[in-house]
Amino acid sequence: MLKTRLLAATALAVGVTMLPATAFAQVPATPDGGKVAQDSATPLSDAADDTVTRPKNTTNTNDEDGDIVVVGSRIRRASNYNSSEPITVITREEATLAGFNSTTDALQSTGVTGGAAQINNAFGGFVTNGGPGANTLSLRGLGAERTLVLLNGRRVAPAGSRGSVGSADLNVLPTSMIDRVEILKSGASSVYGSDAVGGVVNIITRNKVDGLTLEGQHNITQDGGGESRRYSAVAGFNSDRFHVSGSIEYLRREELTLGDRDFTRCQTDYRRTAANRTPGSGDFIDPLTGRSKCYPITGTGDNGVTINTISLSTLNALGNPTVLVPAVGAAGSVGTAFNRFRPNAAVTTGVVGFEGVGGGANNLNVRDTLDPRIYNTSLISPVEIFTGYLQGSYETEVLGGAEIYGELLLNRRKSSQVGFRQLSLDYIKGSPLIPANLQFSTVGLPGFSLSNPTATVGVRAFIGLGNYNSNQEVDFAKAGGGVRGDFNLLSGWRYDAYFSRTWSDSTYTSDQVLADRLGNSLQVVSNGSGGFNCANPVGGCVAAPALTPAVIGGNLPAAFVNYIQVPDTGSTKFRETVVNVAFNGPLFNLPGGPAQMVIGGEFRRSTIDDTPSVNSQSGNLYNFSASLPTRGSDQVYEAFGELELPLIRNVAGIYDLTLSGSARYTHYRSYGGQETYKLGGVYSPFRALSIRGSYGTSYRAPALFEQFLGATSGFLNQSGDPCNNYDAPDVNPTRATNCASEGLPAGFQANTGIRNLAGGGAATGLGAETSRSWTAGAVFQPKLGSFGDISLAADYFDTTVKNGVARAGAGAILQLCYDDPQFRSGGGFCNLVSRNASTGALTVNDNYVNLSEDNVRGIDITGRYSIKVSNDTTFRLGAQLTKYFEQSNRLFETDPLDEYNGSLNTPEWTGTFEAAIQSKGFLLRYGLEWIKGTESYTLYGLNSATTPFYLEVPDYYLHSLSAQIPAGDRFGLTVGVRNLLDKEPPQISSGVYNRVGNAPLYSGYDYLGRQFFVNVSAKF
Repeated sequence: MLKTRLLAATALAVGVTMLPATAFAQVPATPDGGKVAQDSATPLSDAADDTVTRPKNTTNTNDEDGDIVVVGSRIRRASNYNSSEPITVITREEATLAGFNSTTDALQSTGVTGGAAQINNAFGGFVTNGGPGANTLSLRGLGAERTLVLLNGRRVAPAGSRGSVGSADLNVLPTSMIDRVEILKSGASSVYGSDAVGGVVNIITRNKVDGLTLEGQHNITQDGGGESRRYSAVAGFNSDRFHVSGSIEYLRREELTLGDRDFTRCQTDYRRTAANRTPGSGDFIDPLTGRSKCYPITGTGDNGVTINTISLSTLNALGNPTVLVPAVGAAGSVGTAFNRFRPNAAVTTGVVGFEGVGGGANNLNVRDTLDPRIYNTSLISPVEIFTGYLQGSYETEVLGGAEIYGELLLNRRKSSQVGFRQLSLDYIKGSPLIPANLQFSTVGLPGFSLSNPTATVGVRAFIGLGNYNSNQEVDFAKAGGGVRGDFNLLSGWRYDAYFSRTWSDSTYTSDQVLADRLGNSLQVVSNGSGGFNCANPVGGCVAAPALTPAVIGGNLPAAFVNYIQVPDTGSTKFRETVVNVAFNGPLFNLPGGPAQMVIGGEFRRSTIDDTPSVNSQSGNLYNFSASLPTRGSDQVYEAFGELELPLIRNVAGIYDLTLSGSARYTHYRSYGGQETYKLGGVYSPFRALSIRGSYGTSYRAPALFEQFLGATSGFLNQSGDPCNNYDAPDVNPTRATNCASEGLPAGFQANTGIRNLAGGGAATGLGAETSRSWTAGAVFQPKLGSFGDISLAADYFDTTVKNGVARAGAGAILQLCYDDPQFRSGGGFCNLVSRNASTGALTVNDNYVNLSEDNVRGIDITGRYSIKVSNDTTFRLGAQLTKYFEQSNRLFETDPLDEYNGSLNTPEWTGTFEAAIQSKGFLLRYGLEWIKGTESYTLYGLNSATTPFYLEVPDYYLHSLSAQIPAGDRFGLTVGVRNLLDKEPPQISSGVYNRVGNAPLYSGYDYLGRQFFVNVSAKF
């Protein structure tokens, strides 16, 4: 959870409508069962709930006698079974009616996540596990590595790019073939093994499909950009003993850029003054425009970025380049001495041709920060996904009527992102590329330049290099099969033996500036014709351009850019092998029915091999970290058992009393053995009321990348030092106090990069993490007769993770350390930060470590009411609420708990609501998503009445409207609008959280705006 909380607190690491019908059903089915929608229609069920009820032979997890297996257990049960834990179910038809164009979108919706932040397509420009373009799922905010994703009850292996591949990528799921999704938001390691800490998602495909179904869906945004379309074909054939079905589909999502939305075109500080508490009243007013300064390049917006300027200074008495240069100041500047300048041909004194925009008492925002090419940056990254799925079975007449079954999943994802890059050109002291009037300057002694560490830097030019591209191609394949049938030695017992192999192969390419080429291009000699050549022309070197106003403005020769910036490619391979054998059946009879048992074992072996480019391994990527290969493997042997005891049923005062338990022994090659268990029960004093609860333990060995991530030694830009200009009036006062306590002078500016040391934790004693979770709840389903059916449920949840495995992130560590009121005396994140007392240089240690404790507590409340208005008209209401009481963590055992509940990106309350009416095949649905307003003043110890930061957002509502229109027996038509009122995300101040425009970077907010969607299907 710490990882997710850091994404919430620092937003380094996400609205949708409420799903209809069973999507809200966290209550067990009524004993008389329910109905489920099929194909292109979604009739409103007469049953109070449909959570675990499915008709015979509609899923791959059903037996021929109609018994089913529901997520959270391996035991076959009759369809009237009441689960001891709440289970959320989403059907394919419900997702379509809500306007989702993929399973990914449905699973990352608020109705499933309860407001927990998710890694989605808005994170393409950030460093995330799985690499850019990957979409993952985190239940209860405990992290994607702690959420297990299953396909037909079997694990979906990780997929993605770069070294941190460790979670299932939702992009690989076969959307068109899916019948339903079952979601258990509780730990289940004793049933499924390691990584089922936060919960389990089981995606179940359609079974025994007959004929051919073609489907297409378009989601079109009102304001352009971000459009998505999906086309699919599903076909199947069945005979008495042979069944085969499959699907092919294509999904394409167009790019959404910063320039496509008004709220991202001008990212401002959005701060306020002590006298005027209106957000934005404290923004820096650009003297060139008279309006708030725009900073669309930065994640936080704070102080923009240095482009279109140069750095100049002279030496002090000790020979250090710290003395400001007398010059003419730009409009809005203060004083007559500067160290940052921009071109101005009208200046004829001081530094001729340049005006001062930074240094001394000047606000750095005077400088230029806007390049129109910034607007091409990806807000939502584009993607193309090709998916094929095939499943089949053959029923033999041997080995207890054995059924041989198999499945094949093939997926290719092509994703890409456009970014904007700053280039710092360090012109060497005395270089002929520096104009004569700037030859006096010395801004950096040897060791200061990242691209030429042995040179003394005369002038540093901060230039907008322009747009660069990143792209990923991930090929995923899973092949599996097995045999299942009756175990004739024991009456009523069945066996299931399964084997699977998964391959994930990816290449990732990004345009990178090579440090050796950049350094070589800056060492030049005259060519005798007024131009310059490289002093060392090896490898087709192209000389850097002479320092001119045009160059400073980002107008660079194409030959030079193409020489220093090249496509740089790495590759990632992930392999997983699974063998599973299980036996299940009755033991003996009890008053409530037969006792059921499952016993079995599983073997898993996983390997990862990430090979960065040669330039990355050698540290030759300019202003980018050096990464070594990530290579490692692990394997695990497990034995498990599960027992269900229906003690009493249908006697006075006890309509149902059933106990259940499961246990597993897990032995990892890397971390040894661990036992986990879970106990649960359901008590119904009478038919309409059920009381349920469970308690269990979980165990997760670190993922391969957490153990073996290749050592990364790099530098963050010195601008990331939290103490830069810490005494400026708009800086967080807590941070200012902490920086001053380290003896840093007023106006401090870091002049060396921040050293960042990171890597896997296997060599430093990284251990496994453990957790415990328990739930308790009640379900009330009274019979109302002609007044309709009603279902009400409330379930309390409580999960604690110990020794959690995570990296905090260098930027997050620095921010959380320097914004901590206790600072060094408080330990925690400041234990990972050191500052050189002489040079002021920062070093951050960010390996994977065992973090002490993560806690999440809350309650889920669900309700549903339906009534037949007439013989052919049904009306339904549904609601789901999640209330968190605690979302906290601490880094070390001696630290106090940090409570994030109710802070930005970590809402205390979330909810969904729907109303639907169906009459004669026509269905109209209204949906609402709600996220309660949040604030982070308490989290950061700020006084909301005096701080210039606006860190509070109001309640957030998204409305949707859709309809299914009768189109004949063979055709289906669904149309609708998502984000009906075209709601934009709320705004917060810069400098604390990563933002999209002025909005928090958070998956719960809709960046696309109003969408119109249409889904058409035809069955043959």
